Amino acid sequence: MNYYFTGLIILALTILALFVEPAYPKNEYLNDYGVRCGEMEVSTERRDTDYNYSDSNTHEDQYLRFTYRKYLGTDCKTAKENVAIKQQLELMKMCGRVNSNPSLANNSNFDLLVSKCRGVTPARDNTRPSDSQSLWDDMKDDYKKENPDVQLMGDKFINSGKTKLDKGGLKMPPKDYILPLPKPKIND
Repeated sequence: MNYYFTGLIILALTILALFVEPAYPKNEYLNDYGVRCGEMEVSTERRDTDYNYSDSNTHEDQYLRFTYRKYLGTDCKTAKENVAIKQQLELMKMCGRVNSNPSLANNSNFDLLVSKCRGVTPARDNTRPSDSQSLWDDMKDDYKKENPDVQLMGDKFINSGKTKLDKGGLKMPPKDYILPLPKPKIND
């Protein structure tokens, strides 16, 4: 076995682990979604050329370059408005939590967020039952009242009496019961 190769791999992985940083999640709803209207770039360039002819003349040029790139797609104003709308929709969803937590107003780290959410009152969802039970639970309770002898999967209150499944006399086999092997198929 070649221990030099194994040692090199371990050394390479150790060096790699020192320089690699973990990937952190980013809030996609707060970024600009790649909206770029255009870019202005300034660059300088220097060229040295040697002519190896009879007189060995050297020539030096320096350039200053201005470059503007315009990206294709929707116009800049529409793209920026779309980003602003997405951010406002996210604030509208989250401002209810911000306004209902008075400790955020006293924390200086959240001054900008509190100022953005000031005056935003979310519309309340009045479709939830007053007992904070879900509609599915209400429908399930109604079904259990209409069909008392049906055993439902995942039901917390299972009726201990006889149900339709129990009428057949099904019983659990003992723990040491060995199941029969399947019959082999005969190929045609």
